[in-house]
Amino acid sequence: MSRPPPLRFLFAHPAHFIALGCGSGLSPWAPGTAGTLFAWLSFVLLQPFFSFAGGLFFLLAAFTGGVIAIHKTGLALREPDHGSIVWDEIVPFWLTLTLTPPGWSWQLAAFLLFRLFDITKPQPARWFDERMKNGLGVMLDDVIAAGYALLVLAIARFVLNHG
Repeated sequence: MSRPPPLRFLFAHPAHFIALGCGSGLSPWAPGTAGTLFAWLSFVLLQPFFSFAGGLFFLLAAFTGGVIAIHKTGLALREPDHGSIVWDEIVPFWLTLTLTPPGWSWQLAAFLLFRLFDITKPQPARWFDERMKNGLGVMLDDVIAAGYALLVLAIARFVLNHG
């Protein structure tokens, strides 16, 4: 695994600050998990300020800006999907939480499922991870992980409501 860049790198360009998840990606241990935890905390803080439609617009803007920030930061680090780049965990996990049933236990399940699918990268996530070495590819494999997590949550909710 790549070593985290120095703290000064975080503030060298706004794209780096975004791509490194406001610093959460500088964690020397499990930066992807640290970024996802940052996403969970920031979601709880940001959610009250958005309507559902406003939240989706915010996610679209965060995704689009993230593709650019991740690409620029990956070039600066000479590694397109450097371990410290965690915006690709943050935005898809915000989407996951937006569509997750309310309640702490559902959010915990969403966190665990998202991390599972982000780490294991089932197809087609693995294809994007291995072949699309740019900001869009880095973001898309995590969006797919979010989709898998949401699918499992939807099945669980169906079973619990109809079982």
